[in-house]
Parts: sequence; structure tokens; C-alpha cells
Amino acid sequence: MNELVKSLPSPTLPGLHLPCLDTCKGWLFKWTNYLKGYQRRWFVLSNGLLSYYRTQAEMAHTCRGTIPLATAHIEVGDTCHLVLTSGGRSYHLKATSEGECQRWVSALQQAKANATLLMHHSDDSGDEGPVPQEDRALTQGVLKTLANKLDDLSTCNELIGKHGAALQRSLSELEELRGSADSTDKVKAVNERATLFRITSNAMINACRDFLDVAESHSRKWQKALQHEREQRHHLEETIEQLAKQHNSLERAWRENPTSYTGVERSQGGEASDENDDAEFFDAMEDSPAFITVTAIHKLKLCVLSFFQDTSGTNHMQLRRTRRSRIPDKPNYSLNLWSIMKNCIGKDLSKIPMPVNFNEPLSMLQRLTEDLEYSELLDRAARCDSSLEQMCLVAAFSVSSYSTTVHRTAKPFNPLLGETYELDRLDEYGYRSISEQVSHHPPAAAHHVTSQRGWTLWQHITIDSKFRGKYISVVPLGNIHLQFHSSGNHYVWSKVTSTVHNIIVGKLWIDQSGDIDIVNNTTKDTCRLKFSPYSYFSREVPRKVTGVVEDREGTAHYILSGTWDDRMESAKIVDSSQGCGGSEGKQKTVYQTLQPKLLWKKYPLPDNAENMHFFSSLALTLNEPEEGVAPTDSRLRPDQRLMEAGLWDEANGQKQRLEEHQRLERKRKEAQANQALEEGEDKETNMNKKDDRTYSCLKKRDSPLWFEKRTDDTTGESTYVYRGGYWEAKDRQDWSQSPEIF
Repeated sequence: MNELVKSLPSPTLPGLHLPCLDTCKGWLFKWTNYLKGYQRRWFVLSNGLLSYYRTQAEMAHTCRGTIPLATAHIEVGDTCHLVLTSGGRSYHLKATSEGECQRWVSALQQAKANATLLMHHSDDSGDEGPVPQEDRALTQGVLKTLANKLDDLSTCNELIGKHGAALQRSLSELEELRGSADSTDKVKAVNERATLFRITSNAMINACRDFLDVAESHSRKWQKALQHEREQRHHLEETIEQLAKQHNSLERAWRENPTSYTGVERSQGGEASDENDDAEFFDAMEDSPAFITVTAIHKLKLCVLSFFQDTSGTNHMQLRRTRRSRIPDKPNYSLNLWSIMKNCIGKDLSKIPMPVNFNEPLSMLQRLTEDLEYSELLDRAARCDSSLEQMCLVAAFSVSSYSTTVHRTAKPFNPLLGETYELDRLDEYGYRSISEQVSHHPPAAAHHVTSQRGWTLWQHITIDSKFRGKYISVVPLGNIHLQFHSSGNHYVWSKVTSTVHNIIVGKLWIDQSGDIDIVNNTTKDTCRLKFSPYSYFSREVPRKVTGVVEDREGTAHYILSGTWDDRMESAKIVDSSQGCGGSEGKQKTVYQTLQPKLLWKKYPLPDNAENMHFFSSLALTLNEPEEGVAPTDSRLRPDQRLMEAGLWDEANGQKQRLEEHQRLERKRKEAQANQALEEGEDKETNMNKKDDRTYSCLKKRDSPLWFEKRTDDTTGESTYVYRGGYWEAKDRQDWSQSPEIF
């Protein structure tokens, strides 16, 4: 018996026994914001932490958030809702059924209890300082110790079973021999076996305590090491995201002035070399905003090397103007919205005077010019040999014009009749743009852009806006034309409907919905883009845009997908088949495609953009003072300039003055025209002739200065096109024909 006792594990101090922490996984709906509502997320409960991901596949690389349950408050609401509060932040979750909700609540409460026990016990021991990375040898030593303790537990378990059975037999024999002469020997044997059983049981208990002590002594260190790894990973993700932003900024700087970098060769025609075109058309990674491809990193290195190149060659570099990168912060003005909007329901907002509190310090002409934010897409399209690939880039360009509107819920200034706006970016982007307000009722603007990089764009847009009580709908009427010089391909498309929601109650947000049909009138290729309207009950990606590029025979060649506020991709179709599930009994076509290619990615907004009307880098420069512009240019509009400076009260006074001046000027010219026609004419015999001449006179008076009305040969529509002469007048600084409207 002494040998047996020596072979058993030695007793230790009592330890703490913790229940096992189970893992729970499943789908829950998580509240994100008022725009997106509840979104489906994959939740994983493990070791006192509740983590969530967009998809199960994301578990391998990206965690969207982690909630420590040890310090969390769990509150059960009605209809499958529960709220977790941790660190001053509340997480609103929703299950698909009452049973599923109860399952999660039970698992969360159990995990919280276990995590609280573990945290309370670990507070009494362990180093609170930073945890270094565990050495491999030390980790193996700990694992070996745990394995030895498990062997001791196994040995004790076998001995307990063996001695327990022997003790049971002795007790049975003792019952049978009660009162006999052999009872004394039997009692002695039972006592010995009972002693062995007690010793073995104590050894088993002590071995369990040893195992727990070893595990608990290293548990805190391992948890800290795991937390350290998570922080390092988060820091790495932030670093990569910052690197991506710097890459975009450097790439954009290169696009603004390619000739400034000696690492990029230029052709004789002034266009960028086609050698690296394929490098920009790289594979896209879904749901990974911080991902940078090897191609992008290579381009970033080239940009950095070129940016910090030796300054000895600066005499051969083209110097360009430094544009402004900020404007005064937007002041915080309160306004009783309902007192103004209650009388506007169902009316055309362009005919209703509004204070500048509803505006942003840009005119509609400048907002039209913002469509050129991603003009490099058209530069790339001009170099395409394939009209179908060119169509993909044109489609991406048409979507990119909406990316600047996602946070821009304020309305631009309505231009005065005859107001103009020019944007000369020949040195930076190779194009220059001119626009003019050609009609006041209905408000209509004409826009013309000519690029030295192989394309011309023009549009005539009329805005129809209505207030419906809860929202404002803005419907642009008119077509956008784009023609490439080398191929002659002529594209035509229109804009979708913009809707501003929560006009009276809640936070304003904007949505784009409808279809864009892009037609190449030269080759008859087509592309239909569908802007899906936001729905609270939809599980699709918000602001989703999809499209198919087809040739003149109706054969699909490319699938387009993305969102109008972030990015667009194209995937080449390699095969198609007829599936089931289509609407109205029609079979749905299923396409097999190659890996998607990135067509367009939105530039990050400038720092402090939320206080500068969420303007993009281009928008910040649109109202920058420019020398030599026409006296009718939007930059010279006084109410707009005062608003940009933060003087909103003075801006409202100037806005009222300009609008009243415009109304009086219109009445005065109409009276002058009527008076001139009435002199020397017989009223009765010349009534019809007078009416015709009055109309002609008024028409001539209201005719634009730089645009003229024509019938488009391809579409048959009546539109305003650029008649020429503006840039020549600017070179001569001859603005004698320009009216005084400010």
C-alpha cells in the first residue's frame, strides 16, 4: 500500500473549477442605421466573445466586430428582439423566430456567466503588463505538463475503479459473514481497501486541481497573446486602408499631370502610353475594402518613386496650378423646415423661393460639371479597340456621376437665365467645359465638353422636381451625348430619378432609382443599367447597380455589377444557359463569367468633408475664384459666394435681390417688346401677325448666348448644342455681349 501511495500524484492547494464554454453560431439580423435598417450577419459565440461577420466566408479574414460578454448587459425585447450593451454602445439584434431568439438568449447568458467567472478568477493572478509572444519551447513545455497531468488523471481513474470494485466485494462478504469467527479478518481487509480507495480518490482530486492550476496559470497569458494578435491585425488593416487612400491620391495626382513624372512615357499625340492599360483592369476582391492587389502596390511604388524623383529635372516638368483643398466650415443654422415646405406639396420646387439654408454653395451648372469627376474613364475608353469594352467604361462613367451625391442632400442654386460656368482643365485633365442656363421656366441647362484625349460630351438637361410630403423627387429630362473622335462611336443615355427622403422627420438621405439605357448609335451596341431602389425589407446590397452589355444582335458579352456610391465591375460572359425562376413565366438566363474586373472605384473624400458639405476634391475647386471668366460665371454670383463664406443671412438677402431683379427684368423686356410691336400697326388687321412677331421677339430675347437650339440627327430630339465662340471671347476678354445678371 505504501508503494501505491507513493505512485499517486501529490496533493496541491484547491483550485477553481470552471464550466466549459460552448460555441454557438448562426444568422441574426443586426441594426446598422436608418438607411440600411437591419442587415443579415453571421454571429459566432465563443469563449465569452460574440463576433459577427457579413458572411461565413469572412470568418477566414475579416471580423466586423466583437462584443465581450463579461461586461455586457443582455436585454430581451419583444418580437424576437434582443439588445446587447457593452462599452457604452448598444447592439440591436433580431432573430428569425421566438425559438431561435430563446436559443441565443440562453447561450449568451451562459457565456456571460462563464466569462464573468473566468475574469473574476484571473484578476487574482497573472502579470498585468504587456504580454510578449510565447516562445515555442515554453508552449511545448506547458502542453507536455498538461499531457502528463492527463496521464495522472487516467491512472487515478483506473485505480479508483479497481479499488472501488474490491471495496464493494469486501462489503458484500462482510454482510454474509456477520456473526462468524472470520469477521475480524474481513473487517480488517475492508478497512485497508477503504483506505486505498480514499487515498486514490484524494489523488484524483489533487490531479484535477493540478491540471486546472496549470491551465488557468497560462489561460490569461494566452488570452492576452490572442488580444495582442487581434490588435496587430486591426492595426495592419488600418495601415493597408491608409496605404490604399495614399495610392488613390498619388494615382489621381499622376492623372492630373502625367507629364510631371519622368517614369511615365508619353506618345507624340500627348496621350498616355497604352503599355500598362491592363494593369488598371485588375481583379477585384469582393467585400474587402482594404485589399490592395500586387498590381496596385507596384503602381504605388512607381508613383512614390516618381513623386520623390530628383528635382534637377524640374525645368522639363510642366508646372500646374495648385487647387484649393478646403472651404470654410458649414455653420450650424436652425430652420423650421415644415413652415416653408408645407405650402409646397405637389408643386415644382424651381418656382418656389427657398432660403440658402436648403442649398449648398454650388449652382446646378457646377453640379453638371461634377459629372466629369472621373473623366479618366473616358480617356481609357477612347483608347479601346473593342466597342464592347468601350461600352463597359462608358457605363461605369455614367454610374460614377452619382457617387458624389450619396451625402449631398442639399440642393444646388438655381442658375439665373443667362448664367454660365466654365471649367478649364486642359493642363490637368486635357478637357475644358462650358455650360449655360438656357431656360428659366422650365429650368434647363446646356453643357459642352471637349477633350484633347479623344472625346466630346454634350447634354441638355431639364429638371422636374416635386415635393410629395415625405420626399422630394428630382427627375432629369434630356439626353447625354458622348462621341469618340477616332472611332466615331456616338453614345446616348439619360439620367435616373433622384429621391431625397425624410424631408420632415428623420435624417435626410438620398436614393437613385430607375434604368439607364445606353445606346451606341454607331454600332447599335446597348447596355441597360438597373439602379435598384432601397427597400427596408430587401436583403440586397444597398445602392446596387447591375447591367448587361449586348451587341446589335442581342447577344450578351459582359455583366456589370456594383454600387453607384463606391465601385463598378465587369465580368466577361463565357457561356449562358436557360434556367428557371423568371418572372411572368419566362425562363431566366444564367451566365457563366470570368473573374470580375474593376472598372471604377470612388475616390475617398477629403479630410473634414462632413463640415464642408461633403464636397469631393473636385467640388472643392469648382467655386474657386478664376481670372478672366465671363461676368455671368457662377463663381461671381454674390449670394453663392456669401454662403460659401458662412455668411448665410447676407446670402439670403442677396438671393432675394437677384430673384426680384430677374423677375423685374423679364417684365420690363416683355413690356418693351409689346410696345415696339404696337407702334404703327393696326390692332385688328395685324393681330395674328403681331402675336407671331411678339413670340419671335421674346424668343430672340431669351435665346442663349453660347448655345443654340437644333434637332439632333440621330435621336430626332430638339436640344441645345454649343454654337462656339466662348473660348475665343475669353482669349480676347471681349464680354460685350454678356448680359448683366448679378
